[in-house]
Amino acid sequence: MHRVFRKAVAAAPSSSFFSTSVSSSSFFSTSVSSSSSSSSSSPAALTHSLYFSTIRQAQSQSQSQSQSQKKTSLSSSFPRCISAETNLTMDALTSQIKTLGLDSVPKLDKVLTFPTVNQVDIYRAHITECLVPITGVDAQVVYNALQWTQTLANGDLMLPVPALRIKGKKPDALAQEIVDKFPESALVQPPTVDKTFVRFFFKPDPLASLVLPSILQNGAKYGYNPFLGLQDPANPESDKKRMIVEFSSPNIAKPFHAGHLRSTIIGGFLSNLYQEAGWDVIRMNYLGDWGKQYGVLAIGFQKFGSEEELLANPIGHLYNVYVKISAISHDEGERVKALKEQVKELQAENEPVTEQEAEIQRIESTGVDQQARDYFKRMSDSDAEALGVWQKFRDLSIVKYKDTYARLNIHFTDYSGESQVKQESMDKAAEVMKENKISEDSEGAVIVDLTKHSKKLGKALVRKKDGTTLYLTRDIGAAMERHQTYRFDKMIYVVASQQDLHLAQLFKILEIMGGEYTQVSKKCQHINFGMVLGMSTRKGTAKFLDDILRDVGEKMHEVMRSNEAKYEQVADPERTADILGISAVMVQDMSGKRINNYEFDLARMTSFEGDTGPYLQYAHARLCSIARKAAISPSALASANLSLLTEKHAVEVIRSLAQWPDVFSNTLKTQEPVTVLTYLFKMTHLLSSSYEVLNVLNAESEELKTARAALYECARVVLSNGMRLLGLSPVERM
Repeated sequence: MHRVFRKAVAAAPSSSFFSTSVSSSSFFSTSVSSSSSSSSSSPAALTHSLYFSTIRQAQSQSQSQSQSQKKTSLSSSFPRCISAETNLTMDALTSQIKTLGLDSVPKLDKVLTFPTVNQVDIYRAHITECLVPITGVDAQVVYNALQWTQTLANGDLMLPVPALRIKGKKPDALAQEIVDKFPESALVQPPTVDKTFVRFFFKPDPLASLVLPSILQNGAKYGYNPFLGLQDPANPESDKKRMIVEFSSPNIAKPFHAGHLRSTIIGGFLSNLYQEAGWDVIRMNYLGDWGKQYGVLAIGFQKFGSEEELLANPIGHLYNVYVKISAISHDEGERVKALKEQVKELQAENEPVTEQEAEIQRIESTGVDQQARDYFKRMSDSDAEALGVWQKFRDLSIVKYKDTYARLNIHFTDYSGESQVKQESMDKAAEVMKENKISEDSEGAVIVDLTKHSKKLGKALVRKKDGTTLYLTRDIGAAMERHQTYRFDKMIYVVASQQDLHLAQLFKILEIMGGEYTQVSKKCQHINFGMVLGMSTRKGTAKFLDDILRDVGEKMHEVMRSNEAKYEQVADPERTADILGISAVMVQDMSGKRINNYEFDLARMTSFEGDTGPYLQYAHARLCSIARKAAISPSALASANLSLLTEKHAVEVIRSLAQWPDVFSNTLKTQEPVTVLTYLFKMTHLLSSSYEVLNVLNAESEELKTARAALYECARVVLSNGMRLLGLSPVERM
């Protein structure tokens, strides 16, 4: 399959652009500009209005140009269309900046910034321009040293002075010198010193005029940066990088257990994260769908199976069949052990053992275990009947899985599996390892001694004495097939920490195999996670995810019914309760670092108090309620007088909303859903303390009412974007 390249511009919002150049109309350049440090600034309302006016004017011009370009070929008009859209957003931003007292959008030489995607980049560039002449340090060093803060009390940006690496000056003295010499700024208040840190607080009025219109304009794309996933982030026309995220990966006919749930939630989040960063993401479900256990299952289905039950509930029915046939197999195994003990005892007393040995021979040759081996050999030999039964089990299970995944907002590009790995790929891997003297014989088996590279990696078994290939060999073949099919730039395995050694061995073997194998190893990453402890429902220990979601949904439904007035307003209470229950499960899973184990707590996760999924949903529903009651049109919100948002609570909310693009970018570094979740809870706590002070319906004037409604709409957009990134479905009523 040839890789299909897609241009990032097609998926990027029209407001998304970067800056390293002096001219707002040039596509990309590396010349430096200096911005004015004038302290005069126009009201936020003026820049807000000008922003949308410029947007509308440029859109009109773009549409006019587009009509004339239809007469030209696609190859010639497409680049011009991109440039027009890019200039449109930079022109609008430049117009805003000029009303705030700067000559142009601040830009730095050799520093890639994205001012129309992340307005805080404007502040970073501006502060850097001010700091370079004071410190004498290169702009790149200064820019990279500026850090965003997780607590607003510590500023909007901060500079750890030691990061400037200036010799001969004490950091605390240099911090004071920076504060003393920092020029008057149109965007930033006079900085403050805190030991070796310099803290920068943004001026509220310019911040409101830059951030809130961008949120309203970008909507569901605000905060995301689709250029980070390009082969060349400095060129919006470059191809997207491609990533495979392998996650979930349950075993057919076995319970969708806690480990698979965690992999599903974390993998879905990472897929969303990288997609919004501009990557072409392949979501892969590597099913456990091959091996002797499917011979066991087939034999069991012959004894206990029902076509009717299989169609109604394939995973549940196959699991029940597997349990029954496995019990027989277990009993047979125990019987053989007991008989062998009898044989030893009888032989010690010189008693005859013919009867016992005959029984052992009968069980071992005709029992479930041997029948399963024979059946699986038929599958391996491509027996049409055996493969047909297996294929039916697999296909029906996938249909059921898709229903469950849909409830979790999860979808997959490729339902792969162990069965899909070609024998040729495994044989070639074995041949390469043998030729390069990576593998060696060990008592009839084949191993790779990795202790030469790291004692922790030990010796990896790649082929059993009977010639059977193991997961490791299959995973090597799978990795190579994926690379040849998708030509990925990165592949993430979302697998529990119990498999740390297995994946470390896989990556090291690929690395030392050389050639394309080594290339693949450099592109692989293992995202691990801890265990879920005590995962059970009110009806007993849970075997299937559906059991968990059912019980949590029922609990949320009970809570919803407790308020009859609100309950009657919900269009589909069962569906809403299901969403709330799923949110409860997912948020509890994401509330700590991935590697940490956590206790499954039904009572806590379904509470509306504390940092829970239902609390986040309530926060979103409340913002929707405010919007419904205010009944202000989008056009009125777009022209709101934002300079009226002067209260401390309003300023704090605006500062928090401005952090969202940085939170998104930082999450790409941490790869932790808790990074997003922590921000969302902090932001919603700010909102909760603001509702009484910033009342919309009882505002002193219609103009103030509109401004506050615009602020809350911006908060709703950011909250919704964060929730959807995590894989949640924001509700409007509950």
